[in-house]
Amino acid sequence: MGNYLNPGNSGFTRIRNDVYIDKSGLIGLVNRTIDTPGCLTCISRPRRFGKSFAAQMLCAYYDKTCDSAGLFDDLEIAADESYGEFLNRYDVIYLDMTGVIGEASVADSVPYIQRNVIKELKERYPGIKAEEGFAATLANAAETAGSKFIMIIDEWDAPVREAAGRPDLQKKYLEFLRSLFKNSGMTSKIFAAAYMTGILPVKKDGSQSAISDFFEYSMIKPRQFGKYVGFTEEEVRELCDTYGRDFQRMKQWYDGYSFRDLSSVYNPNSVMKAVRNDDFDSYWTQTSAAESLMGYISLDFDGLGRTVSELIGGVETKVDTRGFANDLVTFRDRDDVLTLLIHLGYLTYDERTEKVHIPNEEIKLEFARAIRRVKRDDTIRRIRESEQLINPVFAICNPKFTWISSNAT
Repeated sequence: MGNYLNPGNSGFTRIRNDVYIDKSGLIGLVNRTIDTPGCLTCISRPRRFGKSFAAQMLCAYYDKTCDSAGLFDDLEIAADESYGEFLNRYDVIYLDMTGVIGEASVADSVPYIQRNVIKELKERYPGIKAEEGFAATLANAAETAGSKFIMIIDEWDAPVREAAGRPDLQKKYLEFLRSLFKNSGMTSKIFAAAYMTGILPVKKDGSQSAISDFFEYSMIKPRQFGKYVGFTEEEVRELCDTYGRDFQRMKQWYDGYSFRDLSSVYNPNSVMKAVRNDDFDSYWTQTSAAESLMGYISLDFDGLGRTVSELIGGVETKVDTRGFANDLVTFRDRDDVLTLLIHLGYLTYDERTEKVHIPNEEIKLEFARAIRRVKRDDTIRRIRESEQLINPVFAICNPKFTWISSNAT
């Protein structure tokens, strides 16, 4: 069992030791992609929507160095015809990219991954030949092992986001991904399947063409993965019955996301905190994503501030999501900002009507807080601008006048 090669099932064991909502049906969807042209899957979700839980579940299911039957035999996946065929049958390469750039840095992330994965491969398969290229070494390892790899990358876009002002570092990382997943001579030899999670979909300007072969599922079009985005109404109702929580209040606070053929999807992180704490609150404010909301809604494109106020009042608004560049910095108009807020989980999108609205009480409170902070900061800015104009005039006309600045402590 390694850190990057075959991490085992301890992560999913911990998840199963707690209150667990069965999302193992996702495994069946991934199983159906194995060794097919659609074997590359990219899932984009907001923070706190269970991306890492799913990644750890997949590691536990595929990792050939452990026996995970006891973790899955009582779950939905056990009834799937593919269950036994792929259970603990593969070497798994697992990369948590937020962890990688925490251990190394964005600049050193690629060499760090290559060093550590090759080190663990040599420990498991001493006879493998280390080639000059990382992909070629993986291909040799797959041949030695007699089976291809399953690769799981959690938060794949973390280095891209962290290196927003360093296109050279972004390019280096994306070229690394290209060598793995867009290499006609190697990809099919190395991987039986790959599963990646991220916050945003792939950029549309071609700079992330390294992963353009991935089949994408986002908050705008989750398709068959919709029921695995969050908790369904049936799952939340069962939780409330089991733990004696008020279902209607749970619905008011954390429901509101909806996808085609799935009218109610709940924020899973907030639901579980409400269940554990027996308290309905805005748990979203405890995430780093909440800090960014104020900055986005202060970009007053095309009357965005007015639109946000209308959304807080319960009004739906039409959004064109097709022009969004799929990054955190490129905004051309109001629709781009609103589309970003869909991907971040602040708004929910109706694919049929192409309209958005604030999903629930929790997010409404976050919008209200952000609006207050924007207004406060704008007031402070105006005061300071006034001081810069007024203070010199008072100094000239009233030499003995002492001005108390808003910057004073």
